[in-house]
Amino acid sequence: MTILEGKIGIVTGAGQGIGRAIAQCFAREGAKVLVADFNAESGEETVASIVATGGEALFVHGDVSDETSVKDMVAAAISAWGRLDVACNSAALSRGSGPIHEYSREVFDQTLEMCLTNTWLCMKYEIPAMLAAGGGAIVNISSNASLKGQAFNTAYAAAKGGVNILTKSSAAEYGAQGIRINAVSPGVIRTPGLEKYFTEQPKVAEQLKKTAVLNRIGEPGEIAEAVAFLCSDRASFITGQLLSVDGGGAVR
Repeated sequence: MTILEGKIGIVTGAGQGIGRAIAQCFAREGAKVLVADFNAESGEETVASIVATGGEALFVHGDVSDETSVKDMVAAAISAWGRLDVACNSAALSRGSGPIHEYSREVFDQTLEMCLTNTWLCMKYEIPAMLAAGGGAIVNISSNASLKGQAFNTAYAAAKGGVNILTKSSAAEYGAQGIRINAVSPGVIRTPGLEKYFTEQPKVAEQLKKTAVLNRIGEPGEIAEAVAFLCSDRASFITGQLLSVDGGGAVR
């Protein structure tokens, strides 16, 4: 039996990379998946890939920095399938990098909005839907930048550190009501954005491999498997945790 059989799920940022892999894994494990993304074309491609392998999915245009859009996203899942059981809040966008004293207020605020505030907004509407369904599981996507900090990427690292505490605090609030909330912290993962970076900076690939004790770059599917497990009943006694899926990068 698949581990998410009969579950109803939402994955944000599911148009490409890690988010797409999570949505595909949810469907492969038996869930019906609402694919939410800002890019309609890539989101529909994710849905098509799920349907092509026998899964059930629905695309909704989702701007997770906009409260009305998030509210409508959750409502769409309930309208289509009657309830919400699992969710992965994967969508994030860093607006800039560089020395912290050179950040503009606008760039700093936008990065917090797109990496932390958006996660809270999703939870604000996912949690009531899960309470109405008698419980559920949420996984937020963090980053290893949140564990040790990351020079010249300070706003992103700080925002993801906030995601960690948001996860732990909310887990304490809702555990007794049957909602488990965890976070997954990816290391260096082979996403389209990373591949583009490798093309521009070919020497970087070998350096990044060395950040993991396994001496390789991770694949989006490896993050997806961890998320699916944490959303499943096999993780029924796990909440408030941050799981690094990073090939050992956090201990190097």
